Amino acid sequence: MDTDLLEQARAQIRAQWGENRRITGDDYDKSLAVKCINGTFVGRKEDGIIAFKGIPFVGAQPVGPYRWKAPVEYVPDAGVYEAYYNGKSPCQAENISERGSLYVQGEDCLYLDIWKADEASDRKKPVMVWIHGGAFEMGGTVDPGGDCHSFVEENPEVIVVAIEYRLGVFGFFHLSHLPDGKDYPDAQNLGLMDQMMALKWVHENIAAFGGDPENVTIWGESAGAGSVTLLPLVKGSHAYFRRIIAESGSPVFTRSTEQAAGCTDEVMELLGCKTVAELLKLDARTLVQNSAVLALRVWAERDGNFLPLDPYEAYAKGAVADIDILQGCNKDEVGYFIFGFGLAYYTDWAAGRTARKLAQLTDREKALVQDYCKDVRGATPEYTATDRLFDQIVFLAPLFRLSENQTRAGGKSYTYFFTPESSLPLLKSGHAVELSTVFNHPEDTLVTGRQFDPTFSKTLRKMWVQFVRTGNPSLSAAQSPDGKAREWPLYDLENKQVMVFDEFNIHPEKESERKLVDWERTYFLTKYYCV
Repeated sequence: MDTDLLEQARAQIRAQWGENRRITGDDYDKSLAVKCINGTFVGRKEDGIIAFKGIPFVGAQPVGPYRWKAPVEYVPDAGVYEAYYNGKSPCQAENISERGSLYVQGEDCLYLDIWKADEASDRKKPVMVWIHGGAFEMGGTVDPGGDCHSFVEENPEVIVVAIEYRLGVFGFFHLSHLPDGKDYPDAQNLGLMDQMMALKWVHENIAAFGGDPENVTIWGESAGAGSVTLLPLVKGSHAYFRRIIAESGSPVFTRSTEQAAGCTDEVMELLGCKTVAELLKLDARTLVQNSAVLALRVWAERDGNFLPLDPYEAYAKGAVADIDILQGCNKDEVGYFIFGFGLAYYTDWAAGRTARKLAQLTDREKALVQDYCKDVRGATPEYTATDRLFDQIVFLAPLFRLSENQTRAGGKSYTYFFTPESSLPLLKSGHAVELSTVFNHPEDTLVTGRQFDPTFSKTLRKMWVQFVRTGNPSLSAAQSPDGKAREWPLYDLENKQVMVFDEFNIHPEKESERKLVDWERTYFLTKYYCV
């Protein structure tokens, strides 16, 4: 890695850093102040959009004695505070490809940001709560590509909230099997608990910003999408939202208790530690560096307590039937990892992961998978049949299993397939390639390498907002940016229709027309999740 380039990027990102202070006296703009339970927060206005950044949603940050403890509920506070600057990013590796991770980091990271249009309205506005991705290991709300100013400027009828949560071994670290681990029963799913606490804060405070607490949509990509498909399975969560938007993620992003404990043991061995007490003496950077061995194996835990042992079965039994779902994935998801890792490193990594996966299968299942790999082609000469297999295991098969189970239980699922391609080599229509379109950042070409058609992009955003407003993403001709009605059919068990987002032809198709899933040779793999 080019050290000079890394330092330049870090300096640019960290130039945004500032520390919100308590305001004494009356010398602040009252029109930009909102009174919440845990304080009055003063935002900043730019081009008709008011942004409130770095609002704490807990009563104590998870540092010192609160490391690996459940989030502390916030308390009433009569103080007035600046909400000008993002809170810290969660502790994580500092990686030049993940711009949010170059920001100032700390364990004291549980804050949220809000964007709203500065306009008078007699009606409470729908609320979208964004949960960022990053494999539960990286990312943050400060990522420039996730700034929601432009999105709200185009769609002032909604309010957007972005929430932070603990990552990596700080948010998803099984500890209860250690000699002194009984005092840390929640450590394996703290990141999701943080999200729940943030949603509670939104429910109890968003009306003061003009938002409707009874019309909240939780929305995420990658690990964020995994999060929003898992949160409805948490007891009491349905009080806080009524819809979810999941981009390229599902309950497949989980692991068993046995797998989670095994990951902990790997890190403990590297650190030379045997107890939580020893871990608590270590600084955050040491923990981050030594947990790098768990790359793409840090997931939420199916612990049978906070999360069910079988999330898919819970969907099939109707646990989420009252929540409307919009979900989908991209045509060449794995292309992102080929591009990001580099072909040589990725090839070695994929070989190891394939061997790990095949070792879990019965002889008959192995034969089915091997038969699939003989028949399927990659997107490019470098993009192999094995990579298509990973597309199936991690993204496509889980997507359709969730749509099938949600529909079978009487719930609603609007399912999509995104196809526009990046101009960057190997990436194709890879993971995260849709984000600059969704967030209305045409200038953000880090992943796309180019700008997608503006009418296509605006239409996609309008469908997201229409779903948030009404529970149905379809657009009438009058609502559609190109004047063409877009009818998005519900997923059904017979036709299995999806909305295909081709760049110049948004249209519904039956799954069978593109054969997105191999129902016999790969669909069953969802039972093994993605570890």
